[in-house]
Amino acid sequence: MNFQQLKSIRETVRCGFNLTEVAAMLYTSQPGVSRQIRELEEELGVDIFVRAGKRLTGLTAPGQALLPIVDRLLLDCANLKRAGQEFHARQDGTLTVAATHSQARYALPHVVRDFRALYPQVTLHLHQGSPKQIAEMLLSGEADLGVATEALAQYPQLATLPCYRWTHSIVVPPEHPLLTHTEPVTLQQLACYPLITYNQGFTGRSHIDRAFQLAGLHPEIVLTAMDADVIKTYVELGMGVGIVASIAVDPERDTQLRMLDARHLFEVNLTRLAIRRGTWLRGFAYGFIETFAPTLTREAVDKALAEPHLSGHFSDGAGV
Repeated sequence: MNFQQLKSIRETVRCGFNLTEVAAMLYTSQPGVSRQIRELEEELGVDIFVRAGKRLTGLTAPGQALLPIVDRLLLDCANLKRAGQEFHARQDGTLTVAATHSQARYALPHVVRDFRALYPQVTLHLHQGSPKQIAEMLLSGEADLGVATEALAQYPQLATLPCYRWTHSIVVPPEHPLLTHTEPVTLQQLACYPLITYNQGFTGRSHIDRAFQLAGLHPEIVLTAMDADVIKTYVELGMGVGIVASIAVDPERDTQLRMLDARHLFEVNLTRLAIRRGTWLRGFAYGFIETFAPTLTREAVDKALAEPHLSGHFSDGAGV
């Protein structure tokens, strides 16, 4: 048994049993992947994959039982390498952070700048994706840390830590009728206009939908996007009223827009940082976490990683 065999098993499942893709991922040939799989099956005495001729079509019952073990062995292998680097007192390395667009665009720039000043020898990779994609990157080992909210707490394999709370804002062009109201805008008033906001599963969209639903309102949402800058662009064109994260609006930069507070309309959101349970973190990873959220000290992070998953814990947020 060797790690190349284990990687062949794991990547075959991740690539939907397409051995051509597996070979490309592992920088080897398709016959080489097939040989690694067959040799491991022969050593274990069971078939791991269901076959239709020469094609792999799924996992057998033994394969489904073995896959989590394979995954843990490969995670421990990666942890062993990280631990060796850490105890060798090396300050260089690579840190991969997966974040949604709003986090990468608005919340992380100053964090990345300060982190680079503290750890100049560390190469930082920043990946963007949906909350679901971020969770998948963490689970696959493609990312070390994830920053989002919506969906992350639904994965028991991830430890999620609360970072900061935020609210939504309404954005409109100058001289929009909503700006004439002396009292705070109501949901009923907002529902009178076409709305532009986030895609389902992004940046607190669930809280927006819930507020209208509880009020018995059915607003016309004419456009959705994952990117606040896209939403603001179409608001500037007069296509509708925008609902975005407050951190995405800067009066000095967004001179063609006006902002109205919406914290009284929609639930407060909670941004989380996620780590795959069982992961060994290098010292600089703890440094990045504490730079992003000063309350998340190394002790707090280790405690969260050691705790069992609590379904619904910190469930009052929606993803930025």
